[in-house]
Amino acid sequence: MTVTSPRDLYYDPYDFEIDSDPYPLWGRMRDEAPLYYNDRYDFYALSRYDDVDKAMLDWQTYSSAKGSILELIRADVEIPSGVILFEDPPVHHLHRGLLSRVFTPRKMGALESQIRKFCADVLDPIVGAGQFDFIADLGAQMPMRAIGMLLGIPETDQEAIRDRLDESLRLEEGEEPHYEDAVGDSQDLFGAYIDWRADHPSDDLMTELLTAEFEDETGTTRTLDRQEVLTYVGLLAGAGNETTSRLIGFTGQLLGDHPDQRRALVQDRSLIPNAIEELLRYESPSPVQARYVTRDVEHHDQVVPEGSVMVLLNGSANRDGRHFPDGDTFDIRREVGRHLAFGYGIHLCLGAALARLEGRVALDEVLQRFPDWEVDYDQAKRARTSTVRGWDSLPVHTS
Repeated sequence: MTVTSPRDLYYDPYDFEIDSDPYPLWGRMRDEAPLYYNDRYDFYALSRYDDVDKAMLDWQTYSSAKGSILELIRADVEIPSGVILFEDPPVHHLHRGLLSRVFTPRKMGALESQIRKFCADVLDPIVGAGQFDFIADLGAQMPMRAIGMLLGIPETDQEAIRDRLDESLRLEEGEEPHYEDAVGDSQDLFGAYIDWRADHPSDDLMTELLTAEFEDETGTTRTLDRQEVLTYVGLLAGAGNETTSRLIGFTGQLLGDHPDQRRALVQDRSLIPNAIEELLRYESPSPVQARYVTRDVEHHDQVVPEGSVMVLLNGSANRDGRHFPDGDTFDIRREVGRHLAFGYGIHLCLGAALARLEGRVALDEVLQRFPDWEVDYDQAKRARTSTVRGWDSLPVHTS
């Protein structure tokens, strides 16, 4: 049976107007076209929680081996080994297991005091100024410092690297992005650091990646080669900046729009961890994933053929009232349960513990200094990419 959608229902992941507020459209898709087909870009989409949840778990049918970004899958480019977001088992388990050894929750938790210091360093100088920008003054600074410190990249070089990685993700209106060279380009940024660290080991993730021994898919015990280390470092640097920055921006927006809930957090800081989970559910920084379909599969009495691209709208799933009652309402006291902001299954975000820590600490430190603020939407600017949603600039007025 051919998949059809209502003629007036059109979802385009590259459309800036849709991206500004996709939730009404995603709500219609959940109700009217839970299996949606876009003939312009030739992809299918699932938008309900149960469908997205099950598809993320079923890596055999919904493969990441060709990428997890729509345009990357369609470009059919060769992906370097070690990009765990774009791999299936058994090689995925091997590479993720290696990263898990150097990216543990214990090590992430030990960063809290340093992350608090980063926040204090950027926020203290602007206390009393009457305004600040959640992105320029915090969201673009603290995640970069944290991941740079973990990797062992000097602070003097971190901003340039962040800006180049951010630029590679930017999307111009009316333009479909191209990722043919993006992976290799990001790796080129780190070659000199890796070569230096190979001769000057230190207590950082880059050194651990250079020295960790493991058994590869051939049964050989070895260390990573230079190209593999480049791939891992590029992956960690890119993933560690963009999405956490967007989480911090949404924190400023939503708590500016809900002053009663912000005041509740000021009065009771124990609510902050749950507030971060609700923020992630309500405005997921990475709301769109893609998979390659390895076999004919049926959804809602319609068949998706082998070789198709399936877009998994986890941002829509996180608003699905079938799973989250009154899902379009923001409530820091909600019993959130398991949302899909970090994915699910074998590709559950490896940096989730760090992102939660950064979000929690950033919010706590902001509330200590700025218990009241109002968003200046006239000066705010959205970030435009096909993979993450959020703010490029979010200035607020403080009292």
